[in-house]
Amino acid sequence: MRIPAQSVCTAIRDDIVAGALERGGRLTEEVLARRYGVSRVPVREALRTLEAEGFVVTRRHAGACVAEPTEQEAADLLEMRLLLEPLGAARAARRRTEAHLKVLRGLVRLGQERARRGGSEDLRALDGWFHETLAQSCGSPSLTSALVQLRHKIAWMYTVDTPPDVVGTWAEHGAIVDAVARGDGERARTVTALHTERATAAHRLRVPGAAPRTRTSQHAVNMSGAGN
Repeated sequence: MRIPAQSVCTAIRDDIVAGALERGGRLTEEVLARRYGVSRVPVREALRTLEAEGFVVTRRHAGACVAEPTEQEAADLLEMRLLLEPLGAARAARRRTEAHLKVLRGLVRLGQERARRGGSEDLRALDGWFHETLAQSCGSPSLTSALVQLRHKIAWMYTVDTPPDVVGTWAEHGAIVDAVARGDGERARTVTALHTERATAAHRLRVPGAAPRTRTSQHAVNMSGAGN
């Protein structure tokens, strides 16, 4: 069975974000093919995609390497998110489906329950799912793609302090969903802008070469979605 380049791209991107593939490190097709248990063809396609996204650069005499963004480039990511996430929420208020709304409400309900009980790791994952679902509900594939890529890059470049008031953070998520559900684009834009601004203050630049957070071992690409 041929493994889609998209699956390989996701695996490589995840390992770059996690730090398992270090900034500046070479990315050879043969080594990556062995790492993920695939042929070199999907690896080659995945590297082209990741170069377009800014995670990979091609250097003379070295070939493909993990990119090394500057501090200014990292700061630009946060500024872009401050502009685009409120726009995405405003669009979601006009274009979301009932399916999107059901998932968003479910995530808020679960997040609020977990916030009252504690458990920061669960909340971090739920926060990511919430914002990716909100991005998907904006009805614009190009904006969704930009928002999702921003979140990946920010996770790569920054560590995030646990908010001192996680209950309040999930109350803000709830307010965003309420505005989206009512179709109130301006309210959705405003509450998302305030939420994003507060969240930005918790970001700290990641030290290059720091220990990877996840997925440090070699592994095969997940085959479950290969037939889709």
